[in-house]
Amino acid sequence: MSVKRRTFLQGTAGAIGLAMAQGALSKIVYAQGAAGTLRVAIAKPAGNLDPQSHYAIWAIQDLMFEPLVKYGKGGQIEPCLATDWKIEDGGKTLHLTLREGVKFQDGTKFDAAACKWNLERWMGIDQFSWMNCSKHFQSLEVVDDYHITVHFKEPVLALMQELSYTRPTRFLSPKSVDADGKFKEPVGTGPWVQISADDTQSVFEHYDGYWGDKPTYERLEAKVIPDARSRVAALRAGEIDLVGGFWIAPLTPEEGKQLEAAGFNVVVDPGNVTLVMAFNPDRAEPLKDPQVRKAVSIGIDRAAISKVLYHGYAKPAGNMFSAALPYAGKQFDAPVRDAAAASALLEKAGWTGSPIRSKDGKPLTLELVVSPDAVPGSRVIAEVIQSEMKEIGIDLVIRSVDHASKHTDMLEQKYDLGFFLTYGAPYDPFGSLVALCLSTFKNDVEGKLVTDPVNLDPLINAATAATGDQIQPTIQKVYDWLRDNDAIAPLVYVPSIWAHSKRVQGFTSPVTEYDMPYENIVLAE
Repeated sequence: MSVKRRTFLQGTAGAIGLAMAQGALSKIVYAQGAAGTLRVAIAKPAGNLDPQSHYAIWAIQDLMFEPLVKYGKGGQIEPCLATDWKIEDGGKTLHLTLREGVKFQDGTKFDAAACKWNLERWMGIDQFSWMNCSKHFQSLEVVDDYHITVHFKEPVLALMQELSYTRPTRFLSPKSVDADGKFKEPVGTGPWVQISADDTQSVFEHYDGYWGDKPTYERLEAKVIPDARSRVAALRAGEIDLVGGFWIAPLTPEEGKQLEAAGFNVVVDPGNVTLVMAFNPDRAEPLKDPQVRKAVSIGIDRAAISKVLYHGYAKPAGNMFSAALPYAGKQFDAPVRDAAAASALLEKAGWTGSPIRSKDGKPLTLELVVSPDAVPGSRVIAEVIQSEMKEIGIDLVIRSVDHASKHTDMLEQKYDLGFFLTYGAPYDPFGSLVALCLSTFKNDVEGKLVTDPVNLDPLINAATAATGDQIQPTIQKVYDWLRDNDAIAPLVYVPSIWAHSKRVQGFTSPVTEYDMPYENIVLAE
């Protein structure tokens, strides 16, 4: 990755320099070459775009592949490739009516046979068992060309919400795999067709045969710019039109303010992703004591992090999930920093002395692992927390790592404290609870936020099995356990920040962080 990144940044720097040296000429090229093209920044190459792959950029997959239903504003489930659905047998049977007149981009008809072929690529497959509709899948049957019925062994919680996910639920042309069923090329039913892709960009043109509303512009270029400062420079230089989104090409709040001051349009959405601090008592003996965990939590000034580091864009978090998500539970205000109370808790736990507390001859030292690549601004947040911990007698050591090392360290639990991000809509709350908190679910990407096989697992399993009126009180028991045990420390609800040039008109933030915001945009001449 470092070689590709270096090579690309050198090319970007050269392009910016050339544009500055040829000011008038670059404006002419811009006007002629980009009139019908929306140029969007992405932080890394698109990757393997198979809808059943876990490694591609979600937003790029969103351009080409469509689900049965879409996750709309406020969590409303809206028709897409399915125009109607009916759930029977207490959540164990799903009847689907498919949209007629839809064709994949290679001309293949989307019908019940194509739907069945796609569903069988992931339903009932072990690697997708984190989704209830896959875990409890029993069978499916084709009723006719545009009706299909799916049967489950158990009632499926939030079934239609799961079917709105970006992956693995979206639909691929049956002709886009080889004889062995291996993915060859990205062909979906969506509004954009991939024309080319390499480590520097992915290029798309709109699909003339698309069944829905077509974009008002002909072409979309997703340009790979790994470095945030280079993304800002590219927007300033007129090389891109749009940048942002937490999982696409994130901007820091400071960068957002700078671009706003420079005359660019900056759009901030409250977001539905939470930045959470994890405690690892398996590595750090002091954190086995809930009093120490609580002291760390109330020793953090969340309001200051929101105001100073996020420039007021973020809201301090008192819960694992914000109220913007369904089944987010009873909402609590974020803890107010109380250094005196934190110090008292540490004293009670037997950690005494100054300036750094100790117990049984061992200093109260904790390591916080951060990755600015994975969580923009996390190094600065860590430094603020480091100062606050020093005030209450904790020696906080910061270890900054790259994105890949962060994932490895989280998986191998090589940290005392660490930053995690919840998944946000449409995956939450159940996506994060299962993937990050259920000990029996293997998460080989992010690792675990918190686990307790004896006390927490039964609560999560009960929540995922609940139906109807029992869902809210059952999942609340999970939140109550996390809160009562100070098992995690939610910090802020992370905002989604986008910036675009005056050339982009009609921009609105996407409903989820996994969507590419190409809709409703009109490009000015």
